[in-house]
Amino acid sequence: MSALSVALTAAVGALAGAAARPVIFARSVPAPVSARSDCPHCGSGVLGGRLPVLPVSGRCPACAQAIGPRAFTPEAAAAAVFAVIAAGGASGWVAAAQYWVAACGVALALIDVAVQRLPDVLTLPACGGTLLLLTAAQLAGEPGSLGRAATAAAVLTAVFLLIAFTGAMGLGDVKLAPALGALLGWSTWTALFWGAAAGFVIGAVFEVARMAVGRARRTHVSFGPYMVIGALAVSITAA
Repeated sequence: MSALSVALTAAVGALAGAAARPVIFARSVPAPVSARSDCPHCGSGVLGGRLPVLPVSGRCPACAQAIGPRAFTPEAAAAAVFAVIAAGGASGWVAAAQYWVAACGVALALIDVAVQRLPDVLTLPACGGTLLLLTAAQLAGEPGSLGRAATAAAVLTAVFLLIAFTGAMGLGDVKLAPALGALLGWSTWTALFWGAAAGFVIGAVFEVARMAVGRARRTHVSFGPYMVIGALAVSITAA
């Protein structure tokens, strides 16, 4: 893909990140609260409109206090991931599935880092959208297997559910597993194995690095970002 196409795709990613900003703000609240719509500083309704748009500065439009996510963070993250997918050369409905997982994954990762949760409002559409796009890929005759993708989604979910029973993983991670499992399983069973393993390896490396600088959390690791990074990295290389 040409440099211009990659740049244009990155611009689309930035727009996707901007569109996700209100959802990230709304859902970056600790349980048991499910969502918020008002500024935590001045109480103004920052998500009052039908199609709410928050400033990319990450500040409340009324009081100019920081309300998150941080300035340009979702926009830059989504632009970078979209550019990498475009540079990987995938096309058609499979590429659309990768972009969909990336868009949902960026929002989920930022929420997970902020409050250690992966809300259903994003994990369920991530799963449904991925399976729908892979179904379109199957109908279009693109290389891959929808049956394997569906089975892989079930297998990865079952494995993560077993891990969750030990307390080493949250149920939000389990609900994200079907989307990632389907995307990986579309290519090969090998991709599923390495994509799942990559999340654990990347997570271990980052958490060790955080411990080295004294920034690791003692009680809970935000595993969602590592899951998304590992799955997308393997899916892009396998496509």
